[in-house]
Amino acid sequence: MTYQEILDNAKGCLGPYCKGCPVCNGRACKNQMPGPGAKGVGDTAIRNYDKWLDIRVNMDTLCPNGEPDTSLELFGRKFKYPIFAGPVGAVNLHYGDKYNDMEYNNILVPACAKAGIAAFTGDGTNPEVMVAATAAIKNNGGFGIPTVKPWNKETVDEKLKLIEESNAFAVAMDVDAAGLPFLKNLDPPAGRKSVSELSEIIESFTSKNIPFIVKGIMTVKGAMKAKEAGASAIIVSNHGGRVLDQCPATAEVLCEIAEAVKNATAEGEEPMKILVDGGIRSGVEVFKALAMGADAVLVARPYVTAVYGGAEEGVIAYTEKLGEELRDTMSMCGAMSLDEISRDMVRI
Repeated sequence: MTYQEILDNAKGCLGPYCKGCPVCNGRACKNQMPGPGAKGVGDTAIRNYDKWLDIRVNMDTLCPNGEPDTSLELFGRKFKYPIFAGPVGAVNLHYGDKYNDMEYNNILVPACAKAGIAAFTGDGTNPEVMVAATAAIKNNGGFGIPTVKPWNKETVDEKLKLIEESNAFAVAMDVDAAGLPFLKNLDPPAGRKSVSELSEIIESFTSKNIPFIVKGIMTVKGAMKAKEAGASAIIVSNHGGRVLDQCPATAEVLCEIAEAVKNATAEGEEPMKILVDGGIRSGVEVFKALAMGADAVLVARPYVTAVYGGAEEGVIAYTEKLGEELRDTMSMCGAMSLDEISRDMVRI
């Protein structure tokens, strides 16, 4: 299945909001919510995409010949590519009623595992979403990362039991989801977290040897708070522009965050891993993110299109497309492994 076939198929079953664009750049849906758009005027999602294109890659073919190794090791697991499917929730509302969240994850999780990567799964106000997501992860050998909304400690503890039973190799919390309108004034409550509150939540997972990832970091200050709270990794993310209008693009803040985390890592200390999302749409952009200090990337909206347009086959085909583009860029820029991708291979 080609990517064009995936797009063509998806257009026939996507709802009234997502246009199934050839490139998901935020322009067609802009500020349309419900739908895959962004908050306010929709500027942040568009900026996320555009800023990756401002970065150039430096070609260098005076290097030993061979096949680049695109594999990544993270939290004791090995992956074919440094690429993860990002968490998406309420797919039937935002993308079309062909699938609900449970059906979507039951396709995405095993398909990503077959493609050699892993999926982050979403969370929602319906508790059954987490039940089904963790069941899908358990059925695929723990090859997935459940993403918990920033609920209160009691609600998170309830979800911890499901996550522990799933054997998930890590867990995430999208703290930036505090800006989602549907999370306001809920019972149980959800919202912003102090460092001490986050630390208490993280401890409940890391004490059970489950690495904790904090998603939604956009400043050096935020990264240092996540480190202080005990996070094993952070995701530089503005929630696809859906939580704060006129926010910087993730590509604009990645370098300074990565540098600060590196400088704050003591000798002999395990460094906090850095992932990034937001507008990454090709393997070339995956390469740029790694050169700028990320260990891996998340891609979210296009994986929805891949599921709607091709189910398991679509997910695998899209992953291979990204992987081949990454492999080609590494080859043309002189990097034979992910560790060899360096800052001087891009031009900002």
